[in-house]
Amino acid sequence: MNGVRFPDGFRLESLCRQHPRRSFRSGEASVDQWLSTRALQHQEKHLSVTKSLIDTSGANAGYYTLASGQVDFGDLPADLARHLPRRMLPVAILAWLGLNKDHQGQGLGQRLLAQALRDCHEAGKTFAFIAVIIDCIDDNAKAFYRKWDFRELPGSPYRLYLGIKELIKELQAMMEAP
Repeated sequence: MNGVRFPDGFRLESLCRQHPRRSFRSGEASVDQWLSTRALQHQEKHLSVTKSLIDTSGANAGYYTLASGQVDFGDLPADLARHLPRRMLPVAILAWLGLNKDHQGQGLGQRLLAQALRDCHEAGKTFAFIAVIIDCIDDNAKAFYRKWDFRELPGSPYRLYLGIKELIKELQAMMEAP
C-alpha cells in the first residue's frame, strides 16, 4: 500500500523539540494545548507517538497522536464482539488530530487521518488490535470521522470505533482518493 501524498514541500515527521508547537492554532483550545504542553512529554515517556505535518515555511500545519489501549468486551457492539474472548481487548487509539487554521479546508485533515490509519494498519502487523478508537471532542469532529465509517460505541455517543476489517477498506478508499 502506498503512502499518503501531502502537498509539495510538506513533510511528516515525528514530533521533536524543534517543532514550533506553541504557535499552533487549530481553533480548538484543547487540541492546541495538547500539542504545546503534553504531546512531547507523552512521547518521551512512550505513552503515545505524535507526528507533525510541517509546511513549506517550517510551521506545524497539523498533527496526530496515536496510542495503544484496551476496551472491555462488554463495551463493544455485538457485530464487533462476535467470536472475541470476553475480556479486555487491544485497540489502537487515535488520541488527537489537529489542523492549523491556516491549512483548514484544503483536504489536509483527510490526509492526516489517512496517514494515521495507515500507521495503525502497519503497527497492526506487529501488535494486533481489534479496532481504532477515537474520543471526539465535539459534534464537528464526530461528523468528520463518521464520513469515514467510524461508528459509535454503544452508550458512548462521542466514542467512535473503526473495526479492523473496516480499517482496511477505508484505508484503501482514502489512499485512492485525490
